[in-house]
Order: sequence, then C-alpha cells, then structure tokens
Amino acid sequence: MPFSHRMPRGLRPLLAALCLGCMIGCMTVAPQAQAQSTDKYPSKPINYVVPFAAGGTTDLLGRLIGQRLSQVLGQSIVVENRPGAGGNIGSDYVAKAAPDGYTLVGGTISSHSINVSLYPKMPYDPVKNFQPVALIGTLPNVLVVNASSPWKSVEDVIAAAKAKPGAINFGSSGNGTSQHLSAELFANMAGLKLTHVPYKGSSQAVQALLGNQVDLVFENSVAAVPMIQSGKFRALATTGPKRAAELPDVPTVAEAGLKGYEIVSWQAIFAPAGTPAPIVNKLATEIGKIIREPDMRQRLAALGVEPSGAGPAELGAFQKSEVAKWAQLIKVANIRLE
Repeated sequence: MPFSHRMPRGLRPLLAALCLGCMIGCMTVAPQAQAQSTDKYPSKPINYVVPFAAGGTTDLLGRLIGQRLSQVLGQSIVVENRPGAGGNIGSDYVAKAAPDGYTLVGGTISSHSINVSLYPKMPYDPVKNFQPVALIGTLPNVLVVNASSPWKSVEDVIAAAKAKPGAINFGSSGNGTSQHLSAELFANMAGLKLTHVPYKGSSQAVQALLGNQVDLVFENSVAAVPMIQSGKFRALATTGPKRAAELPDVPTVAEAGLKGYEIVSWQAIFAPAGTPAPIVNKLATEIGKIIREPDMRQRLAALGVEPSGAGPAELGAFQKSEVAKWAQLIKVANIRLE
C-alpha cells in the first residue's frame, strides 16, 4: 500500500510546508556558498605565469603588478617563467590549468593575438581557452642598435640592408612576438631581406645586441629605454603612431620614411576559461585600481607603457580585434616562420 495512504491527514500540510522550505533553502544555498568562497579568495598563493624569460618586458611588468597585488589581496603572487615558442609554452600551461583563480598568465600581443595566425599548429585558442582579466597597457617598440654601430638613422639601416641582402640580422624575444613582427613588417615595407635570430625573451635579445651578436633589435620600450638612457644602445625610431613621451627626440618609423608603418604592443592578464565571474571581477577590480594609482601610473609611464586598466569585457573586445588585425597583416605581408 502506498505510504501516502497511511499518512494521517493532519500531517500532510506540515510535510508539504517542510518540503517547500527545503526547496527554497536549496535554491539559496548555492549563491550563498559561491559568495562565501569568493569572499575567502584568495586563500592561498596565486601562480602568475610569464611565458617569456626572466628580465623581459612581460616579466618586469608581472613582478611590478604582482608585488602590489599581493599586498592588496594578502596572498603571495608567485611569478613563474615558462618561456618558449613565442609565449606559446607558458600560455598553453595556463590554458590547461584549473579555472579556480589561482593560475594567471601575463598575456601579450604575441601569445594572445599574433601567434594563432603565424604558427601552423597552436596548442590553444587564444580567445576560447582564456578569460580576459585586465589590460595593463600598451607600448611601442623601439628600433635600437648598439652604441658602437655606424648606423645613425633608419635610412642608414635600409641602405646597409639593400647593399647586402640577408647579411644583416635582427634579434627578437621569439617567433611571433611583436618584436619579430615589427622587423618583418619593416623589411616588407622597405623591400629588404633581413635574417631573424629568435631568443626566448627580451632580456636575451638585449644581451645579444649588447654583445654585437645581432645587428639590430625592435625592442619593447620597457627593456629598451634603460639601455638607451645608459648610453649602451642608440634609438633610431619608435613603432607607434606618435613619438614616445620618454623618447621625444626619436622619430617614429613612419616619420623616418615608411609611411603607414605602425605597431603598438600590449600586455595583459588572463585566466583560464571557466574561471568564476566573481573571482575574475575581483581580480579585475583590484588590478584596475592598482594600475590607476598615481605612483604606478608614473612607474609604468617611465617604462614607456601607456597605462590602461581596462577590465574583462573591454579587454576581450580589444583582443578579438587584434586577432583579426594581425591575421590580415600577416597574410598581406606574407610573413612566415622559417
């Protein structure tokens, strides 16, 4: 006989009320639990992966932002360098990490927009496999040569390269990086043949130029400016649409003769796709505040970075536009990995 047929009638309304109460309670537990877990975030150190070698632009910015973020969140930000393949190795590691807010990556114009159109086989999708968090800022690259170089201008470089096709080499922080593409676009627009020597990061490319192992480098302003100011490098041109504030006497590549030339690099922070929105928003809010702090803005500007602090939605839209832009440019300029 069914249980309900044996139940006293007086208990039925009470049981119904209890069941309704349980249903309502279950419906409210999940949001409360989520809110509580977000309030406790972070409860352990956060791993900040830099997909390039130590000492380069992404590394320097990651440590600068990470140090301040650790103070704000009350947890250590552990910077881990996983260089190689133009940022692909470290980025792939984060793409496959648990989406819990404890693994972030210092994403760049190369790892999160250029590489997908340049590498024949990508281990990750720069858009689908990542959750945008915050845009640190944008920065130009600088065409630099060793201070002992005979070249004093862009015209000198072009004349020398045309005189000896393929004999002049340039260093970069890796295949597919903005440094690499800056030189390739330069060569394409000027009708030159240059030889590419890729390294695992900016610091290694800088050291190679310092030791005259390469003839020139298009380097991020973060790594280039200190070397220029110390008198070790000579700046010939910048790649942005306007002159860099920290290098007012240095012309843009467009001003130096290649009209229409423009490349602006960028640095951002991403989490694995699927990271809970409350955690992403908390990180984005705090990082945005840090980047907008007067002292931080001043420190970034001194490195040649135009601070941003844009959040997930704005960064996501910007990244998608960059992916499309570079796909078109790489196709038109016929830029390929050798």
